[in-house]
Amino acid sequence: MNDLEEYFKKNTSRVITKWSQYFEVYDRHFSKYRGKEIVLLEIGTFHGGSLQMWKEYFGDKAKIYGIDINPNCKEVEEDNIQIFIGSQSDRTFLKKVKSEIPPIDILIDDGGHTMLQQIVSFEELFDHIKPDGVYLCEDMHTSYWLDYGGGYKRRGTFVEYSKNFIDYINAYNSHQKSLQVSSFTTSVNSLHYYDSMLVIEKRPTPKPFSSRTGTIEIPFKKGQGKLSIAKKFKYNYNKLLNFFRLPLKNGNFD
Repeated sequence: MNDLEEYFKKNTSRVITKWSQYFEVYDRHFSKYRGKEIVLLEIGTFHGGSLQMWKEYFGDKAKIYGIDINPNCKEVEEDNIQIFIGSQSDRTFLKKVKSEIPPIDILIDDGGHTMLQQIVSFEELFDHIKPDGVYLCEDMHTSYWLDYGGGYKRRGTFVEYSKNFIDYINAYNSHQKSLQVSSFTTSVNSLHYYDSMLVIEKRPTPKPFSSRTGTIEIPFKKGQGKLSIAKKFKYNYNKLLNFFRLPLKNGNFD
C-alpha cells in the first residue's frame, strides 16, 4: 500500500471517491514530484478531499489549483489551494485559467467525464503543461457508457479520440503525408493506458536514430536481401492497398 492509498483509507476529513486501481497509477507517475515546487491542476474538485490528499502527498512546496462548476467548492480553498469556478467545456473559461496560473507540472482531469468535457479540456490545457509534465485523464470508462455519450468504438468518444495519440508519437516513422510530425510528436515521450485512465508523460522528443556497433556479421544466404521481381510486385501491390487503407491478406508480406 502506497502513501496515497494509506491516506485515502485513513481519511476522516473531506470526502474522496476513487477507484481502487488508481492509487498505484498515481504513485507510479507522480512520486518523482514529491517535495518539489510543483503546480498541480485538478479538474473536478467536488468535496475537496482529493485536493487535500495531493497537498499532503506532495508537500508544502506544491501549489494546488482546482476547477469545478459548483460555486460552493470555493469553501475548499486554504493555504496553497485555489479554486476556479467554471465549466471545463468552456474554452474561454479555460483560456482565462491558463492566463492566471503558472505552467502546470501535473494535470488531472477528474471532471464531468463527458466526451466534450474531456476533449475540450485536453485541447485547451495540454500545451500549458510543462515540457516534463504529466497529463492524466481518469474515469475514461465513460467512453463506454451511453449516458455519457460513450459506446464501444463509437466515434467521438475520448477513448477513440485518444487513440490518435498513438499515431502522433510514431509520426517520425510515417511515410505518408497524412501523418506528419506535430508538436505532440516532439513533446510527448510516452502514453500509458490503464483501466479507465490515460497518462501522458511529456519530454522533448527529437527524431530517433538507429546506431550500429560491433564488427562480426552473419552472411546472407544466396539471394537473400535482393528485391526480386515478385517482391517488387508485392511492394507495389501493398502501396495500392495502403492507399485505400486496406490490410494485406493475412497481414503477411512474405
